[in-house]
Amino acid sequence: MSLNATPTADRVHIAFFGRRNAGKSSVVNAVTGQDLAVVSDVKGTTTDPVYKAMELLPIGPIVVIDTPGIDDEGELGALRIKKTKQVLNKTDVAILVVDAQVGMTDAEEALITLFKEKAISYLIVMNKSDLIGLKTHSDDKSVLSVSALTGANIQVLKETIAKMVPLEDEKLRIVADLIHPSDFVVLVTPIDKAAPKGRLILPQQQTIRDILEADATAIVVKEHELRETLDGLAKKPSLVITDSQVFAKVSADTPEDIPLTSFSILFARYKGLLDAAVKGASTLEKLKDGDRVLLSEGCTHHRQCDDIGRVKLPRWIKSYTGKALEFEFTSGGTFPEDLSAYALVVHCGGCMLNEREIRYRQKCAQDQSIPITNYGTVIAYMQGILKRSIAIFPHLAE
Repeated sequence: MSLNATPTADRVHIAFFGRRNAGKSSVVNAVTGQDLAVVSDVKGTTTDPVYKAMELLPIGPIVVIDTPGIDDEGELGALRIKKTKQVLNKTDVAILVVDAQVGMTDAEEALITLFKEKAISYLIVMNKSDLIGLKTHSDDKSVLSVSALTGANIQVLKETIAKMVPLEDEKLRIVADLIHPSDFVVLVTPIDKAAPKGRLILPQQQTIRDILEADATAIVVKEHELRETLDGLAKKPSLVITDSQVFAKVSADTPEDIPLTSFSILFARYKGLLDAAVKGASTLEKLKDGDRVLLSEGCTHHRQCDDIGRVKLPRWIKSYTGKALEFEFTSGGTFPEDLSAYALVVHCGGCMLNEREIRYRQKCAQDQSIPITNYGTVIAYMQGILKRSIAIFPHLAE
């Protein structure tokens, strides 16, 4: 994806579900106007979820997901069904494709139950309706008859999906709601070795964009330039935002009358995790020898020799607690459903995951009474600056 493209995590995720040979891939191709998915008369042609980030009018930037058949068979089929169900954790709008000649079966009813359990907006699409007589309208607003073969009602389907997508102004902001036009915001951004040469990492890019959209001024410095920059500014910044890895130095160099937080804490709020993360951080005080801690990253970047998730955080947590702890790691789309083996989950900022996926992971932890926090929050806690870092959120600073 280019630097000018909307990040995948900020795109609406529209997933197509159904039984094998219901025509999911054909409907996907008809809706997108592209041959995104392989189409065949052979059952089970789609063997893994297929993801495609694209622009789709009248919706805008989206991720389309074509999934394997929910009725797949055998040992491999069971694995494919498991992957299909995992897609639900990141789905904003679900399209259930049904073969109109066959109608609804227990497989579709089971999917609808899952949609409702996960509070996912869904639409039932009766495909191949040209073979039984297309119905242009239905009394049931959750059912639409289409034909991927002839294109009948495909435009209606696109328009219906667009109406199911959350409005832009209903979404949370990263930082724009905390600042005002003409404010100065200083961003402390160490040059991250994990970032591609010539680029800032994604949370920094997105935060700068959000500041500019608020008609404020973003001033970007490295950690060793902060104090001189603050002294040279004509007016006091409304906020300093730092990379968590240099939290202690930035806190020392930032006067107490200037609010301070981190990219990771802002993204925890943006993804809906911050309240739980603040509560979970204090679990460090309760850890015992032999406890297992899960460190989970949403991306799969190349690991550096002093990687924050794999090396630095385990070292800092061991040093802070003084306990002989065991650490396990997950990355990308992998996240265990059973968290009972862990005393604590420490998650990354989640910039590569959408809000629904982060909330799912949070709910997994909460349902099993496992504390969950995130990188920036736990780092601020260990360095004794968490209270200062969340002071901009009054409901947490009490």
